[in-house]
Formats: sequence, structure tokens, C-alpha cells
Amino acid sequence: MADNITFHFDVHGDNFSSAGEASQLVKKKLRQLGFTPDVIRRVSIAMYEGEINMVIHADGGAADVTVTDEDIIIVLADRGPGIPDVELAMQEGYSTAREHIRSLGFGAGMGLPNMKKYTDTMTIDTEIGVGTTITMTVKHKA
Repeated sequence: MADNITFHFDVHGDNFSSAGEASQLVKKKLRQLGFTPDVIRRVSIAMYEGEINMVIHADGGAADVTVTDEDIIIVLADRGPGIPDVELAMQEGYSTAREHIRSLGFGAGMGLPNMKKYTDTMTIDTEIGVGTTITMTVKHKA
């Protein structure tokens, strides 16, 4: 692949009917580009979890995906409340989702842990009252 391929998606907050659309489109594009099922699965899961988090916690945001010769970089940015305690938020089962979100089947506290689990690198840049940017990388060449 000579040039990087980029995709940009707006993620709409508090709209569960459109949540996951960006990850589905990226999954389709990666399949068309000939990526292995494992790489596609890892990118799709990490991106979906991030989209859901933006819908639940941050009133949406933006998802940018860049495909390079060696990796797939996913940048999820929102202008939500920020994450007060990243270490706590990374614990499986920890969630600040409101009860009505949980009643919809979301907010089980697996979003950030799954994002980390299915990517090769993940960084969280967060500021209270400003927002959060999560950058994840999935390597596709050894």
C-alpha cells in the first residue's frame, strides 16, 4: 500500500440506533482491502467499544482511522466530561453508566478493558471538562 488510507466518522451522542455504524463501515472497508479476519475483528471490537463509550458518556465525538503499511491507527476524540480516574476506569466491570443505559444492555464496564485487550497499543489523553482522546494501534504486519 503506497499511500495511507484514512476514514473519518462523526459519532452522534445518545443515539444508540446509529452506535456502531462507523465500526461496521471500517470492518467492511478492511475486508475489501483484504485484511485478515483476526485484524478485522480486533479493529472492529476496539472501535465499537469506543463508539459506544462516546455515545454513553460524551455526547458523541469523532472517529478517525488511518491504515498504513504496518498498522491501523484508530483515534477517538470527544468533548465529554473527561475520565476522572483512568486507572479505575480500566478495571473490568467498573462503569459510570446511568441505570437507564444499563437497562438497554450497555455500560457493563468492559469498554476500555476490551479496547486495550484487542489493540497492540492504547493511550488515553483526558482532561476533566474538556474531553478524551483515545489512540489505539492494531499491527497487521510482523
